[in-house]
Amino acid sequence: MSYTNADIEQLRSFYEDQLLNDTVPFWFPRSIDEVYGGYLLMRDRDGSMIDDDKAVWIQGRAAWLLATLYNTIEPRQKWLEGSKSGIDFLLSHCFDTDGQMFFHVTRSGEPIRKRRYFFSETFAVIAMAAYAKAAGDNQIAEKARSLFGKCIEYATIPGLLQPKFTNTRPAKGIGVPMIMINTAQQLRETIGDDRCDEYIMQWINEIERDFVKDDIKCVMEQVAPDGSIIDHIDGRTLNPGHAMEGAWFILHEAKYRNNDPRLIALGCKMLDYMWERGWDKEHGGILYYKDVYNKPVQEYWQDMKFWWPHNEVIIATLLAYTITRDAKYAAWHKMVHDYAYEHFHDKQHGEWFGYLHRDGTIAQTAKGNLFKGPFHLPRQEWYCSQLLKEITL
Repeated sequence: MSYTNADIEQLRSFYEDQLLNDTVPFWFPRSIDEVYGGYLLMRDRDGSMIDDDKAVWIQGRAAWLLATLYNTIEPRQKWLEGSKSGIDFLLSHCFDTDGQMFFHVTRSGEPIRKRRYFFSETFAVIAMAAYAKAAGDNQIAEKARSLFGKCIEYATIPGLLQPKFTNTRPAKGIGVPMIMINTAQQLRETIGDDRCDEYIMQWINEIERDFVKDDIKCVMEQVAPDGSIIDHIDGRTLNPGHAMEGAWFILHEAKYRNNDPRLIALGCKMLDYMWERGWDKEHGGILYYKDVYNKPVQEYWQDMKFWWPHNEVIIATLLAYTITRDAKYAAWHKMVHDYAYEHFHDKQHGEWFGYLHRDGTIAQTAKGNLFKGPFHLPRQEWYCSQLLKEITL
């Protein structure tokens, strides 16, 4: 199938309407913490709070969203003020004395947990960059660039955030180059940074060299330091939705570089490989984990349907279609779009449920927790509506 201009306009209108009249209103303004700052995002189906702890990376994601809406949709003062609440909370409460950020804090900002990865930092970078653009705040812009420099160190200096024991089976994950590509893209598109172009290509080259396996038509989630497959359970475990998220980061970069043919080919190849492995041909939707050799997967949630891979695959398939005009991608986009909005979307209270059983039934009703908040879904609806504004077939 292919999309007509009428289809494109209908989709654009749908995504924008869902974003502004369904998804964002579920979260804001009620999630802004008027007492301590930041956001109260752990919420049940109807928006009632189930916990008042704060996941630091989602604080950054929410601040990014509000500033991005201000920058690209409409300069609403409430969005700018809401973003500032998150930025102030991050700066006041979420950095340890060693400069590393916490992962999980109390409502008032007391630390609970740190992690060995630095995703809290990357989301703080994009939040501060988007807010700095919105507010014209040069001081926050410099903080964003400085923290991006720390993220580069974490990403490139081996062992900087690793535990103090020797791992006898060292590995590296695709998540680090992926998150750094997107962080650099967001930084470049808001306040700019001369380091971004070069580093983005370094991380793309790493993904292509070490994680994309053409001989078995696969994108690995984890490999040995030399890029070889680790033939143990963790090393064999794939996350198809995550790899397809990486595909759209690369396709986004291809657009930025005047439709670079090599990057288009790479992004589409990653999407093709992992759609084949991830799409559930029996029930529809994206399976969470698969084994590269189709052996049993360790995690019990391996065949569940999580919300965020569907958001990423909606973006990836639509972006691939708009770049290539290949009807295959329009068909895939319609399949994943229809599945996701039929099964995840809560038509009564708005937003999406996060977790489904394999057959598409709801596993639990939480809309927000330590891992889910206002990011993947609103980013998808925002990105797709913005993308479709540019398209005439």
